[in-house]
Amino acid sequence: MAETPIRFGILGCAEIARKVSRAIKLSTNATLYAVGSRSIEKASRFASANGFPPSAKIYGSYEAVLDDPDVDAVYVPLPTSLRVRWIVLAAQKKKHVLSEKPVALNVKELDVILEACESNGVQFMDGTMWMHHPRAAKMREFLSDPGRFGVLKSVHSCFTFAADPDFLENDIRVKPDLDALGALGDVGWYCIRAILWAADFELPKSVIALHGSVFNKAGVIVSCGASLCWEDGKVATFHCSFLANLTMNVTFVGTKGTLHLNDFVVPFEENKASFTAGTESWFTELVTGWLAKPSEHTVVTDLPQEALMLKEFSRLVGSIKNNGLKPEKKWPTLSRKTQLVLDAVKASIDGGLVAVEVVS
Repeated sequence: MAETPIRFGILGCAEIARKVSRAIKLSTNATLYAVGSRSIEKASRFASANGFPPSAKIYGSYEAVLDDPDVDAVYVPLPTSLRVRWIVLAAQKKKHVLSEKPVALNVKELDVILEACESNGVQFMDGTMWMHHPRAAKMREFLSDPGRFGVLKSVHSCFTFAADPDFLENDIRVKPDLDALGALGDVGWYCIRAILWAADFELPKSVIALHGSVFNKAGVIVSCGASLCWEDGKVATFHCSFLANLTMNVTFVGTKGTLHLNDFVVPFEENKASFTAGTESWFTELVTGWLAKPSEHTVVTDLPQEALMLKEFSRLVGSIKNNGLKPEKKWPTLSRKTQLVLDAVKASIDGGLVAVEVVS
C-alpha cells in the first residue's frame, strides 16, 4: 500500500516559494497542505496563484501552520534574520524543516537551529537544489576516478547576476535587518558549497577575501570574492555578485583531468544538464590546438532538481514518520560546513582582507 504523501506547510510567500510549491506538486511523495502569511489575504492569493489543492489550509500567521497537527514538514523561505525563531519553533512543534539558504546569519545561530532539530528528532535540509540533480552524481564519478581526474588541485567558481535598480534598492537580500549577508549569503553560498563538495567537504585551513568587495549604502555586501587554501596545497577561489551578468561557472582541476560547467546552480534546461570533462589534455603539434579535446556529457532527468530535492527530503521524513528511523545527519553537517566557510569569508572582509582560519 502506498504511503501517505508528506504534508507540507509553507511559511511565507516569498518568490522562491513559488518554485518550491511547484516542486512539491511534481514530487511523488509530498503534497501542498498549508500556507501561512502575515495576512490571510496574501496567503490565499499565493495558494490560488500556485495551484494549491482546494483542501489546502490557508492561515494568516506562521504560528497557525506550525500549530496544525496534520502538517508533517515546513518549507521556510523567510528572511535569514527570522530563521532562528521560526525554525526552532517548527522543530519544537515536531515539524521537519526544509530551509532556504543561507540558513543563518552565522554559525552560532545555525548551531541553535541544528540543536533544536536534533533534540526534537526532526529532519533538517537546506535548499541547495543542484546537489540533487543526477548530473552531480555523474560529476562525482569523474572527480572520484584517479585514472580520469587524478587528485583535486583547484576549484574556481563564479555566480553572479545583474540585479535591476528595484532589487538593489528594495529586495530583502540588500537589507541589513533582513538578509545582512547580501550577495555572500545568497549567491556566495552556492560557490562555497560547490568548492566544499569537490573537496569531499574537507574544510580549508584558511580563507582570505579578495580585493574589490562592494557594499551598498546600508553596508550590505553586493559583490565579493575569496580564496581558500588547504593543508595539502589545494586552493579555490570564488566570486559572487549582484552587479554582473548572469554567470554560474565552476571548474574543477585535477592532476590528470578537468571538469567544467556553465550552469551549476540552475541548469540551462530543467530536463537535462551537461558538463565537459577532459583527461590528460595537451597541445597539437606547433601548439595550434588541443589534442583530445574535452568531451561533453549530458544527463537527462524526468524531474527538475528542485522536485528531486523535495522527493529526497520527503523520503527521509517518511522514513522517520513511518519506519521510526533517525534523521539523516549528512544534510545538517553540510549546512554547517558551508556556514563556517561563509563566516570566515565575512570575517576576512570585515577585518580588512586578513587571513581567517576555518575552525570547526
